[in-house]
Amino acid sequence: MSQYAFDPTGYEEDLNCIFAAIAEHDDLEPSRLKEILRRYPKDGSGFFSKSQLIQGYRALKTDQQWSADDETFLAKVRMKPVRTQSGVAPVTVLTKPFPCPGKCIFCPSDVRMPKSYLSDEPGAQRAAEHQFDPYRQMLSRLLSFDNTGHRVDKIELIILGGTWSFYPEEYQIWFIKRCFDAMNDYASGQRELGELACDIDYRTLEETLHGATLDRRYNRVVKEFVELERNRDTAAPLSDGESATWQELEAVQLRNEIEAVRCVGLVVETRPDRIDAQEVLRIRRLGATKVQIGFQSLSDDVLAKNNRGHTVAATRRAVDLLRQAGFKIHAHWMPNLYGATPQSDLEDFERLWSDPDFRPDELKIYPCSLIESAELMAYYQDGRWRPYTEEELAELLVGCLERMPPYCRVTRMIRDIPGTDIVVGNKVTNFRQVVEQETVRRGIRVRDIRSREIGQDVFAPESLVLDEQWYESASAQQVFLQFIGRSTSAEDQRADRLAGFLRLQLPKESVSGATEALTQELEDCAIIREVHVYGQVVGLGGRLAGKSQHAGLGTRLIERAMELASETGCRSVAVISSVGTREYYRKLGFVDGDLYQHRTVDVALIESQRLIRM
Repeated sequence: MSQYAFDPTGYEEDLNCIFAAIAEHDDLEPSRLKEILRRYPKDGSGFFSKSQLIQGYRALKTDQQWSADDETFLAKVRMKPVRTQSGVAPVTVLTKPFPCPGKCIFCPSDVRMPKSYLSDEPGAQRAAEHQFDPYRQMLSRLLSFDNTGHRVDKIELIILGGTWSFYPEEYQIWFIKRCFDAMNDYASGQRELGELACDIDYRTLEETLHGATLDRRYNRVVKEFVELERNRDTAAPLSDGESATWQELEAVQLRNEIEAVRCVGLVVETRPDRIDAQEVLRIRRLGATKVQIGFQSLSDDVLAKNNRGHTVAATRRAVDLLRQAGFKIHAHWMPNLYGATPQSDLEDFERLWSDPDFRPDELKIYPCSLIESAELMAYYQDGRWRPYTEEELAELLVGCLERMPPYCRVTRMIRDIPGTDIVVGNKVTNFRQVVEQETVRRGIRVRDIRSREIGQDVFAPESLVLDEQWYESASAQQVFLQFIGRSTSAEDQRADRLAGFLRLQLPKESVSGATEALTQELEDCAIIREVHVYGQVVGLGGRLAGKSQHAGLGTRLIERAMELASETGCRSVAVISSVGTREYYRKLGFVDGDLYQHRTVDVALIESQRLIRM
């Protein structure tokens, strides 16, 4: 019987005993939970799974049976609580296999996957199971989160796979629309995955590519396979069901503004050479708030040797355009590329922060691992390239963490590639943990956001201090506003714990001397690029004692941002709001524009004075 077919009513007596025992413990350690489950075995021998406990709790709970509320219970039995401790539930969906404009020698060529992804990666396996149907991918992840005790009120939608900006526009619109359809339907009680949008099953593509020879290329194999499937009587045409209009997308997004499952962030990934002013505004119209972009290296020599297809100048221009539009910049950086050394990589990493043209908001560090389908195989076999040793890689990554600024978050340090797919390179799955332990051993205090976020800790709101970190970008002044304080947990008395932050962008020049804005809507405007309050996801409008979400921190950050915009001479503040946060900003006095929400500085000053007098 699957976890979704589990019937709690058949185990009511045992489950009620388990729930009562759980409620007796304020802080339930995993070992204690196992003891409780051992006392009340399922069917006389096995353990109830956590998802079955959650399902049973929701089905059987009454106020007379136990006093623990839902949030307290879920916090004790939730599977992998780290998944939502950053304040949102991240849902990753993959686009279908599609030709790629790049020819990078390090990139895997698994023709069953979108370019650069491997069929053995966990997220890729889920996508292939649903034949890359966005609706089914989205709905299945919502079900998984919900059944393992995670709230799905606030969703960060992360769209990965190939180069987003190279897919046809109608496919992009449809893909995002179907993700929103799934969120809206789930909020209304829909739990059925529905029919597949297209019958093409890429898992049936048996051809494999070998990087040392590459007689055939990824783009050609994928194109030929799709054409073959199109011509089969049993297959739906590729275009059927995979297109939508802008009006249809806007309609489902309008509905999502007030749904119980809201999209509070939308992420796409692309290449620097696919970005221009028109593309930036088009991505914004889709509803995106963050862009993952492959820097890979800041050396033209290394980029050329790896057939990256663009220069560092293209990266500079792309970052500047995206930042002018208010996007969060989530960079990918790759050490150990062909032509690099540990020393040159460390110098390259330092340029990420010393050069104001870069300075991303988030960072994925992906040390190059050799995959058999990558062209780099030939370079390895003839001795032109070698992987760093474990000691070299660890030393480099320790140096990287030591140099991280407080305004950036290292989201990944090692790509989640199964060791069986790696010919040579790092195969240690917990290598990030190894590196972080080494920083502790050396007494290095890592300052990036992930290392400092408050997580599930409790705090006294009055103990938090508002700190401002100022730094320059290419065409603007950046201010990282952060509420920091000391954890009240006995096990963790480290200072500088991060409870919430705001990214504010101010014009470098005075308003009278400002350069022409990317869009008229942003003329003479400061931009709030992100507001994020940390802590386990709390329901929309809810509040938990001592938790950072819904404790007023976001409002206080915004009011300070308005004050700084006023001091700079800006006429108004624009916010690159997501669909699911529009209502929140409206309540704070922001009004809707075409692509952004706005609040005039005069109104902000009056409101600030009122708050001070209260």
